[in-house]
Amino acid sequence: MVVSGGVLITSQVLVSRYAGAVETKDLFGNAASGATKESVTDIKGPVNILLVGIDPRDATTAPLSDSIIVVHIPKGLKQAYMFSIPRDLRVEIPPFPKTGFQGGTSKINAAMSYGSSIGDGKHDVAQGFDLLAKTVGKLTGIKKFNAGAIINFNGFKDIVDAMGGVTMTIDQNVKSEHLQPDGKPRPRRPECADNSCAHPYIGPQAQYKKGTYHLKGWQALDYVRQRYGLPRSDYDRQRHQQQFIKAMAEQALSKNVVTNPIKLDQVLRAAGDALIFDGNGHNVVDWGLALRNLRSDDMTLVKLPGKSLFNGRDYIGEGLDPSADDFFASVNDDTISSFLVSNPDFLQKL
Repeated sequence: MVVSGGVLITSQVLVSRYAGAVETKDLFGNAASGATKESVTDIKGPVNILLVGIDPRDATTAPLSDSIIVVHIPKGLKQAYMFSIPRDLRVEIPPFPKTGFQGGTSKINAAMSYGSSIGDGKHDVAQGFDLLAKTVGKLTGIKKFNAGAIINFNGFKDIVDAMGGVTMTIDQNVKSEHLQPDGKPRPRRPECADNSCAHPYIGPQAQYKKGTYHLKGWQALDYVRQRYGLPRSDYDRQRHQQQFIKAMAEQALSKNVVTNPIKLDQVLRAAGDALIFDGNGHNVVDWGLALRNLRSDDMTLVKLPGKSLFNGRDYIGEGLDPSADDFFASVNDDTISSFLVSNPDFLQKL
C-alpha cells in the first residue's frame, strides 16, 4: 500500500502517522532491529522479505502459519519474485533455546507454534515468527531476511474493502468449505463440535466460477483460503494467494486509490490493523519509498514443484522436488531471471 505513498506523503507528520499505524515488533530475534536507520538509501538489493499469514488467535493458543511467502527483490529493486512454501512441507526445524524446543522434523507450519511459547500458557506470534524465519532460512539457504510481516487474515478483508474491492481472475471453479453464498459461516454438524471432523460443515456453499470478477473483501479472502476439493489442494491455494497479492498491488496503485487521499488514508490505516512489521531498522514508509518503482507487472510468480508424502497409506506432508534446491541457489546468487529462462516450468500460471 505504501508504495503509492511517494505521491501523497509530503510532510513529516504524515510519514510519522503512517509509519506509526503499522505495529512494529522484533520478528527476527534481533533487538537492534528496532533502531532507526538514517536513510532510505540503506535499502539496497538484493533483498528477501518473509510474509506469513495467520488466523487470529488469542494469546493462549499456539499460532500456526497458514501461508508462507518469500519475496525476492534483485539488485536494482526493479523486479520482485514471489514463491510460496507449502504449509505442510516436511522440513528440519532447528532448535530454539527460548522455548526449549530441541529441533526435529515436522510440517513447516508448526515452526511458529514451537517458537511461540513465552510461559504461563501464553504465546507470542512475533517470537514464533523468529523460529519460522530460521526454518525457512535453513530450507532455502537464505541467511538473512531483510524484512518480514505477519498478516492477520481477518484484517486483510478490511484492506480490500477500503480499496473498494479487488478485481481478480479466478482460474478454476472453487467451492467454499467455510462460508455460505451470503458470506455467513456455514453451520457445523452437531457431532463435529469438538473439531474432530475433517469436513465439519453443512449447508449451501459460496462458489467462485472461472472468470474475472470484482470481489468484496470477504469473497477475496474466502477464495484464496480454499484448498479442499481442488485438484492440487494446497498448491492450487498457493497459486491463488500469489495471484491475489498481485491483484491487490495493481488495485492499490490504480488512480482511484493513489489520487484519492481519503481512500488512500483508509487503506493505509486498514493495513496498520492487519500487519505486524519488522523492517530491520526501517519503517514501513521507508520500505514503501525504496520500492516505489515496483508495479504489479514487475512481479513474477514462482511455483515450487512438489508432491505428497506417505508413510504406507498415512499422509505425512509434502516434499519438494530436488530441482527446488537449484532454484534456492539462484535466489541466493540473485540469478532467478536466468534460472527461470532455463526452467520455465517454475513460472506460475496467471
